[in-house]
Amino acid sequence: MFGTLASGEIETARLRRNLGVTRNLGFSCGGMRLEGENMAPHEEGDGGDGEVVAETSPFQIQQHPFQQIQKLVVGYALTSKKKKSFLQPKLELMARRKGIYFVAIDLNRPLSEQGPFDVVLHKLLGKEWQEIIEDYQQTHPEVTVLDPPSSIQRIYNRQSMLQGMADLKLSDCSGSMLIPKQMVVLKDSASSADKVVEAGLKFPLVAKPLWIDGTAKSHQLFLAYDRHSLAELDPPLVLQEFVNHGGVMFKVFVVGDIIKVVRRFSLPNISNCDKAKVDGAFKFPRVSSSAASADNADLDPSVAELPPKSFLEALVKELRTLLGLRLFNIDMIREHGSKNVFYISSTTWQMPNIRRDIVNEEKAGRREVSESDVVVGGGIRIID
Repeated sequence: MFGTLASGEIETARLRRNLGVTRNLGFSCGGMRLEGENMAPHEEGDGGDGEVVAETSPFQIQQHPFQQIQKLVVGYALTSKKKKSFLQPKLELMARRKGIYFVAIDLNRPLSEQGPFDVVLHKLLGKEWQEIIEDYQQTHPEVTVLDPPSSIQRIYNRQSMLQGMADLKLSDCSGSMLIPKQMVVLKDSASSADKVVEAGLKFPLVAKPLWIDGTAKSHQLFLAYDRHSLAELDPPLVLQEFVNHGGVMFKVFVVGDIIKVVRRFSLPNISNCDKAKVDGAFKFPRVSSSAASADNADLDPSVAELPPKSFLEALVKELRTLLGLRLFNIDMIREHGSKNVFYISSTTWQMPNIRRDIVNEEKAGRREVSESDVVVGGGIRIID
């Protein structure tokens, strides 16, 4: 059956399945696709819209001349900044070729009067918008909303975003998952030094703003080397114990059942000698951004080795249930000197790069996809 499906139908079916879309779904796909690191994208114009050629596979899939591509309509409500970075003209053109249509939601009109939509994709803040989306979900249960505002709200708070993760029971034993020791400082950072000691936290500490509100300030990170440096920090904030991890972190992107992992440069290890020589609070760059990619760097294999696939599958399965989200990403580090002891330091809700997924599907030779499709590889650029 797979060989007779149009390439657009495959992409649409895959997107429907992974995002939980059921309306107008008339077929399904099964099997497994693993994406290699050396696959190159199919160039536009090299064979037309109905032909896909993969460098790693000798076969081609021809579009059936009488098959109609099934449409998927995505209504979106985004900030102007996110719209500019996400909905680029080339993305919209590629999506239309796959039967995926992006339609802007008019915020000045009732949402229920617009559409019909298969998916509502949004990234707006505010109680009023949350109420609009929640009402829409109740009256349009057939539409997939990415994601529920109440679930998104949880991970805008750096205290609540990690709650419950330490208690997850993973079915896979190829790795263990921990949460850094942390505490919240709501006011008067200077007087919090005694509480830090009482809580058993050891310096240096990573200091992060408590709330993620989309501003540059909410992503500012500091490293506090001693108790006196806490007076330099502005509350409310979260303090986390720094864990040596070889200067590399793993950013795990989740889109439905799809998992993608990239390496990012992070803070180097801190020795006891460094701790004795340095004091104060130091601001450091946003290490998790795409500009800090470490996928093509010459790294120590023990540091660069990606988390085990089975471990990621088990972890993401539990996190989807705990968070109630289909689109999210986590920042994960491997404890230096260990094989598979990992820490989750952050969880955020991030827009998917659908253009990347369309290109990657072209690269993969249209192999069939399973419910546990896991893609682990380097060189994947994520739009922040």
